[in-house]
Amino acid sequence: MGKQEKPRTLIAKLRLRWYLALRTVLGFWVKPRVQADPDGNIGSNGDKPVCYVMDSYALSSVLILDTCCEQQGLARPLLAIPDIPQSPTRSYAALKRLKGILFRRPDPRRNSDMLQLMVEENWANPELDIQLVPVTVLVGQRPSKDSGFTRIIFSENWEIGGRLRRFFSTLVNGRKTFVQFSRPVSLQELEAEGLDSALALRKVSRILRVHFKRVRTAAIGPDLSHRRTIVDQVVNSPTVRAAIEEKARRSGITAEKTRRQAIKYGREIAANYSYSVIVILETMISWFWNRIYNGIKVNHFEGLQHQALGHEVIYVPCHRSHLDYVLLSYLVHENGSVPPHIAAGINLNLPIVGSLLRRGGAFYLRRSFRSHKLYAAVFYEYLSTIQSQGVSIEYFIEGTRSRTGRLLPPKAGMLAMSVRSYLNAPVRPIMFQPVYIGYERLVEGNSYTTELSGKAKRSEKLSDLGKIFGVARHNYGEAHVSLCEPIFLDDLLKQQDPQWQETIRKEAKRPAWLGTVIDDLGQSIMTHINASADVNPINLLALVMLGTPRHALGEQQLARQVSLYQALLKQKPTPERVTVTQKDAQEVIEYGIVMKVLKRQEHPLGNIISLQPDRAIGLTYFRNNAAHLMVLPSLVACCFLEHRSFLISHLHKFAIIIHPFLEAELFIPWGQREIVKALDDSIKQLIQNGLLIRNKDDETLSRTTDNPETVIQLNILAHSLLQTLHRYLITVSLLARNGSGVLSRTELETLCIHTAQRISMLHEFDAPEFYDKALFKGFIAQLRKTGYLSPNQDNKLVFDQRLAQISKDAKFILGEPIRQEIDRQTPIVGSAN
Repeated sequence: MGKQEKPRTLIAKLRLRWYLALRTVLGFWVKPRVQADPDGNIGSNGDKPVCYVMDSYALSSVLILDTCCEQQGLARPLLAIPDIPQSPTRSYAALKRLKGILFRRPDPRRNSDMLQLMVEENWANPELDIQLVPVTVLVGQRPSKDSGFTRIIFSENWEIGGRLRRFFSTLVNGRKTFVQFSRPVSLQELEAEGLDSALALRKVSRILRVHFKRVRTAAIGPDLSHRRTIVDQVVNSPTVRAAIEEKARRSGITAEKTRRQAIKYGREIAANYSYSVIVILETMISWFWNRIYNGIKVNHFEGLQHQALGHEVIYVPCHRSHLDYVLLSYLVHENGSVPPHIAAGINLNLPIVGSLLRRGGAFYLRRSFRSHKLYAAVFYEYLSTIQSQGVSIEYFIEGTRSRTGRLLPPKAGMLAMSVRSYLNAPVRPIMFQPVYIGYERLVEGNSYTTELSGKAKRSEKLSDLGKIFGVARHNYGEAHVSLCEPIFLDDLLKQQDPQWQETIRKEAKRPAWLGTVIDDLGQSIMTHINASADVNPINLLALVMLGTPRHALGEQQLARQVSLYQALLKQKPTPERVTVTQKDAQEVIEYGIVMKVLKRQEHPLGNIISLQPDRAIGLTYFRNNAAHLMVLPSLVACCFLEHRSFLISHLHKFAIIIHPFLEAELFIPWGQREIVKALDDSIKQLIQNGLLIRNKDDETLSRTTDNPETVIQLNILAHSLLQTLHRYLITVSLLARNGSGVLSRTELETLCIHTAQRISMLHEFDAPEFYDKALFKGFIAQLRKTGYLSPNQDNKLVFDQRLAQISKDAKFILGEPIRQEIDRQTPIVGSAN
């Protein structure tokens, strides 16, 4: 490309001087930030002619772009394109312009004149290979947390602003200006497709329009119509019209009345997204976070914007607290992306609060609507509409907050609707983004404990807002948020059916593999979440202290145990995305004291560290956050509770047997094929840390005999998994003692809960999560899924000798005292206990 020349005519020279003078004035205030394209490049650095393309024309945008290009050593938009005689004295084009002097309206032209000229010149001289470089200039993309109301009003939106608005927008938000360069579009490559210039112009215009919409959506959010318009669009869709007609026919009421009911449902569901409210909420939330948290630690957020570009992003975090809703949206916004629309339970649609959350992106759904076909149709169509518009969405597939700290089994409802919507209209490929959220203290901690103890969950009320001031008086440590490995729906579909798009077009009914895709997707999301856990100091202390008989240890002993856990968690088989606190063992202990989890008692023979009396039950939650990461070393340690040595082959065999149950309950990141290799890695780590030795026969492991401290360390380590194995043994023992075909599923669940509750009260501190109904229910369901149990014609559970083998192996590993106690406490139906 030849060198750009300055204009030769007087008018052109004066115009350029005027523009440069305005650029100088603008430069005193506007400090643009340049963002490279996904390849890390800025503009086109070759010797080919360059024409910059903007979505809409604004003189300030051109001047800002010219400044950036000059600083980067690129071709400048204010100068003519060389080697093109008919080129005007500029090298930029705009797809949209306003016309008029006082009252400016969008120009109805079909194509940009400059863009048309570039296409025609390239078709006349193919060797030119003109490069079209899309550029997006955003003024006030994301007002800062200290932004005032004026900054919010003049931040970027989807309307083409007039001169006056652009002036004030630049004046108010000029310091928050972003210039996004995208990959160049080669007209020579487009010409190679064999299109004539007219068709090529339409095609490249369409490509650029779609591109600018994606970039702008990623930066400031989707172009949402008025809420009433979206509701009307949903109600007028073929799916909802068919549901209206069906309900009117079944109920004997008029179609118009049924339609009004559908509109009412739509208004109950739909969000009323407001960018201004988002920024106002950000300011309020920033104050709240800084008040109750020492900080928010984020992991793996880099690269989110590039991965998300061109995808419909669905955030699927774990659900620990009501604060999850706002925490993730806040962080997404802080990291330069658009806060998602959030599926919230209808119980949160409270007066005032519900409306505010709706403007922040919340859309509401009822807990269950399977029997309400009209409501289901409206909700499905609303979800499909915002999904097809490129709106990022957030929902919790666990269905409710975890009361135990473990991930709950995924519910298929929202996942199924998202997948079905995509299959019906695959507009944008879907990227599911799992998110791990962890805390060091829970706002709802006390209520979780009472609910696990059997007390009914209390409904949310408007008066609960008053508790915020009480919450703000406490220190909740740090919050921890990690983005997990994303899951791309297209990849899952191709695994089931490489020609899935063709299958969908040909088959009128749902494909047979759809249920499998949804189940695999739910399982993958939960596994990815646990594979990106963040282990904070409170998790470490909970894992150690709850493994001791009296919840107390000598300070040096505690420090050694914490160091051991940190060493195990930082090496294989721990997943690579898992993060562990950078505090050393002594700093972890001091932090526990500051957080009022631990107390130190001085003693002449060495300080003793113990749990605060009222914190033991609550800490089970934080132990369970990280228990899945310690499951393999804990399983190995369990084998040495009653044995000095153990065959490695027996350990492998038992791990393979219980793997399906651990995978279903703890969502461990190792599949059936990887479990033995992962177990061997754990054994290697325990040997390297001096807890075990491999005997000369290379087939058995033994406890270290020269250091009594290692016996205590193994016992504490075993406790991380011990209660899980106890629950399994209680269930299997109840079945074995009562016999095949005696107990129904409901009867077995009830007996399991009562037995575990009694053992907990007699021998452990009374931790309600030990006899949590959901855990027993999940284990029994997995026994049925794996074929160990099946119902007979009377709905009684029948089983064979394989179940007895599980019981035998578990009793051998756990030892005689535990076996006798569980056998003594498990009742036989019809006999007195």
